[in-house]
Amino acid sequence: MSLKSANNPKRNLKSLPKCPTGITGLDEITEGGIPEGRPTLICGSAGSGKTLFSIEFIVRGAMEYNEPGVFMAFEEKADELAINVASLGFDLDQLQKEKLIKLDHVRIERSEIEETGEYDLDGLFIRLGYAIDSIGAKRVVLDTIENLFAGLTNQGILRAELRRLFEWLKAKKVTTIITGEKGDGTLTRHGLEEYVSDCVILLDHRISNQISTRLLRIVKYRGSMHGTNEYPFLINEKGISVLPVTSLTLDHPVSSERISTGIQALDKMLEGHGFYRGSSILVSGTAGTGKTSIAATFANEACRRNERCIYFAFEESPQQIVRNMRSIGLKLQQYIDSGLLKFQASRPTLNGLEMHLVAIHKQIKEFKPSVVILDPITNLIAVGSVSDVKSMLIRLIDFLQSEQITVMFTALSLNNVINEQTDEGVSSLVDAWLLVKDIEHNGERNRGLYVMKSRGMKHSNQVREFVITDKGLDLVSVYLGPEGVLTGSAREASQLQEETGIVLRENAVNRKDREIERKRLVLESKIAGLKEEFESVQDELNKTYIEEELRKEVLEKNREQMTRNRHNE
Repeated sequence: MSLKSANNPKRNLKSLPKCPTGITGLDEITEGGIPEGRPTLICGSAGSGKTLFSIEFIVRGAMEYNEPGVFMAFEEKADELAINVASLGFDLDQLQKEKLIKLDHVRIERSEIEETGEYDLDGLFIRLGYAIDSIGAKRVVLDTIENLFAGLTNQGILRAELRRLFEWLKAKKVTTIITGEKGDGTLTRHGLEEYVSDCVILLDHRISNQISTRLLRIVKYRGSMHGTNEYPFLINEKGISVLPVTSLTLDHPVSSERISTGIQALDKMLEGHGFYRGSSILVSGTAGTGKTSIAATFANEACRRNERCIYFAFEESPQQIVRNMRSIGLKLQQYIDSGLLKFQASRPTLNGLEMHLVAIHKQIKEFKPSVVILDPITNLIAVGSVSDVKSMLIRLIDFLQSEQITVMFTALSLNNVINEQTDEGVSSLVDAWLLVKDIEHNGERNRGLYVMKSRGMKHSNQVREFVITDKGLDLVSVYLGPEGVLTGSAREASQLQEETGIVLRENAVNRKDREIERKRLVLESKIAGLKEEFESVQDELNKTYIEEELRKEVLEKNREQMTRNRHNE
C-alpha cells in the first residue's frame, strides 16, 4: 500500500451503488436514489401515494434509464392500474407491449390461507421469477405486502417468510420497492418490515385547517447518507415531485449585473442602474398604494428585455391584473401570447404552505424564468403562522438565488402586530426593500416611496412622491415647502405660488428699473437745462466782457486819434 493510500483509507472504500428513481427531488435527498439490488419499503396510510410512488419508479426506470420493471399488485388489477395512472401520461399498455414493464395481479383469498408451519412463498417466487426473466427486469414492485400475508397471525412464520422474500430478491439482484400500510403506532401494520429492509421511506398525508399536505421522510437508509427531515411532495398531472429543502445552502453564486426596475426615476435612486440580478426584493405598503403596479411594471420590463417571467398571484386573477394594468399603459397580454410571461393564480387556501412551495418550485423548474413575482405573500398567513411563512420564504429565496433568478415579493401592510412581524421577518431576508406609504395632507391622500435598504449599492435616502398615471409609474422629485415635504395639490399649489412670486419679483424689478430709467432721464434733462442756462449766462457774461473790451479799445483808439490831431494843429 502506498503512503498516500495509507494516510487516506477511505480512498479504497466502495460506496453503496444506487438506483435513481427518476422522481423529481427524491434522488437529491437520497444522494442518488434507493439502494441498487436491495429492497426498499414505502409505507404510509391509505391515500398517501404509495402505489403512485412505486408505479412511477417502474415507469421512470423503463423510460429514462432503460431498466425494465415488474409491478406485482395484490390489490388493484392490471387494467384498473393502467386507467388510474393514464392521467399522469403513463401508457402502461404500450410499455407492456414493448416489454419494458410487466404488470401482474395476484389474487389473495384470506379464507384459503391456513396457519400452518408449511406456509411459504414458493409459489410467489416462481411467478415473480418468471415475470422478471421474461423481460429481463431490473426493478420490481410488490404492492401491498399486507395482502400477501392476509389472515396470518403467526409472527414467527411472518418474520421468516419476509426475511426469505428479501433474501430471494437480493439474490435476483433486482432493485425492489415493497409498499405497506401504516400501522397503529408502527411504521407498518405488522411492525416487522422495517427491521429487514435496507431503506424505509414514510409517506404522510395530513389535514390541518381543512388543508391537505403530503410529506415524505426517509426513516432509515443503510450504508448511505440521506436527508432526515420531512419533505413536502406534490402529486399532479406529471407525477410526484419532492422539494429537498435541507440541501439548499448559502454557497450560491452572485452576479454584479444590474437590471432595470422599469421605473426610470426608481433606477436613479439605485445608482441609476436598478437591482442586482438574482437578488430578492420586497415591496410593502398599505392597500391601494400601487404594489401590484410596481410588480407588474417590473415583470413588463423583464419581458421587454426578452426574458421570461412567472407571476404568482394570490389575490387577483390573471385577466383582472392584465385589465387593470392597461390603465397605466402596460400591455401584458402581448407577452403572455409570446410565452415570455406566465401567470399562476390560486387562492392561498388551495394548498398548505409546503404544497405551495413545491408547486412554485415545480413551475419555476419547468418554465425557467429570469424573474419571479409573488403577489402578495401576506395572504399566505391564512394557511400558516408567521414563522411558517418566513420558513417557506427562506427556502424559496435560497432556491431562487441558487438559480440566479430575481424575485419580487409584495406584502400588504395593515399596521398590526402580525403584519409588523411579517414585514420585519421577510425584510431581513431580502436584498432590497421598497416601502410605499400613504401621505395624508390637507384632506388629500398621496403616495410616498422610500428605499428602506438595498444591499451592496448606494441608494437614495430621500422620500419620493409616487405617482401613477395613464402612461406608467413615476417618482416626483422631493419638494420642500415652508412646512416640510409637500405632495399632491399642496406641492402643486406651493410650486404655483413660488412661480407666481418669481413673476411678481421679476415684475417689481422691472418696474424699479423703469422708474430708475425715468429718474435718470429727468435728471439728465435737468442737467441739460442747467447746462444750457449756464452756457446762456456764460454767453451773457462773455458779451458784457467783450463789449467792455471793445469800448475800451474804441476809447483808446479815439484818445490816440485826438492826441494825434492836437499835435497836427
